[in-house]
Amino acid sequence: MNKKVAIQELGLKDYKETWDYQEALFKNIVDIKVRNRRENAGLETPNHFLFVEHPHVYTLGKSGDINNLLVDEQKLAEKGATFYKINRGGDITYHGPGQVVGYPILDLDNFFTDIHKYLRFLEEMVILTLAEYGIKGERSKGETGVWLDVGTPFARKICAMGVRASRWVTMHGFALNVNTDLGYFDMMIPCGIKDKAVTSLNVELGQKEVDVSAVKEKLLNHFTALFEAELIREEAGT
Repeated sequence: MNKKVAIQELGLKDYKETWDYQEALFKNIVDIKVRNRRENAGLETPNHFLFVEHPHVYTLGKSGDINNLLVDEQKLAEKGATFYKINRGGDITYHGPGQVVGYPILDLDNFFTDIHKYLRFLEEMVILTLAEYGIKGERSKGETGVWLDVGTPFARKICAMGVRASRWVTMHGFALNVNTDLGYFDMMIPCGIKDKAVTSLNVELGQKEVDVSAVKEKLLNHFTALFEAELIREEAGT
């Protein structure tokens, strides 16, 4: 099993370009697995973890309700935002500047073949990272992602998650609000959940801005421990 994970920093990148790049990496892994099964080739499958920041964009999962987007295309254009229907699970999500977005593209045959466990590990990675900032992140029963003050009138979401998996290969991932402009969430019903707010790390800490690179390093430290992975730094697109 290959537990090496290539980390790439994509910087600020268009959502559709990033999605296409994910699809290419995903297809390469699946193609290797198909060849191994057909030819008993014994080839190792690679694993990837992409960090990216997107311009303002709303994405709707395959089971999502378009009515959870509360504005029309003209209003989106006025706000400099785009919209895509995509092939992950979950409902509507916003991505934008100040958010740490992570896309693990892993062959789970290299780790464990359990999607439920995979999602819980991603949540745990975020929960442990928030704990380093003195914030208690929690799971909310039946709702993927990471929340604060679950079970109270002040429950709010700080990290959204939505993944796709086929042949035990994953794509899409998580979006952690760090220095995010929360006003953009007013144009949708986040994840289709009407009665809960959203928040960000800088709001919770009462800071103007949180060091994003430090957040990423903490996330990777916990990812490495949870998945027993070996990280390899790569230049984007290599």
